[in-house]
Amino acid sequence: MSTTVTPSQGNQLWGIYYTDREYAREIGDPLRTVIEAATKGAAEEAAGKLGFESPWAHPVTAEQARNAQWLPPRKRRHQQSPARKHSHGIHV
Repeated sequence: MSTTVTPSQGNQLWGIYYTDREYAREIGDPLRTVIEAATKGAAEEAAGKLGFESPWAHPVTAEQARNAQWLPPRKRRHQQSPARKHSHGIHV
């Protein structure tokens, strides 16, 4: 995981927290993850697609983002297709 967290042009970093603010305060209000998106709604939607239940997005700085519990992997510009592995199993 890369430790550099900077938004691309036109996007902002959004910290994803628990929607239940009382519960969040009881457990130390952890920064669950950081999403790069243009809007709060887009950040919450992206967090939901990553499996975060009831996400609440709030703007964060790059410094705050480094304290997130989990960061999604950065998208690579050039992705290589995986090499095919040949099975050495039993063929019927």
